[in-house]
Amino acid sequence: MAAALRPEKVRKMANSPQSKKRVRRNDRRAEINTARRSRIRTFIKKVELALESGDQSAAADAFKAAEPEIKRGVSKGVLHKNTASRKVSRLARRVNALSA
Repeated sequence: MAAALRPEKVRKMANSPQSKKRVRRNDRRAEINTARRSRIRTFIKKVELALESGDQSAAADAFKAAEPEIKRGVSKGVLHKNTASRKVSRLARRVNALSA
């Protein structure tokens, strides 16, 4: 499905039935993972916008919504555990600095 959407992507022809199935599965998973990564970025942007506006309560609420989304990305294999920890830590530090 995704390969049909991106014709510029050239792929070697799969030979065995298992490798053909693997190509189909990889395309499906890539689409799901792209959507999930995009969703995580959106939640992070909401926190950053709240931080820029200086609204501490909005930033805290946005952070409370973003943190589980980032951690879900780890459990689904979209983000590395340390990457997610770093992102959460830096966002938390900025949200806490706004309240101080």
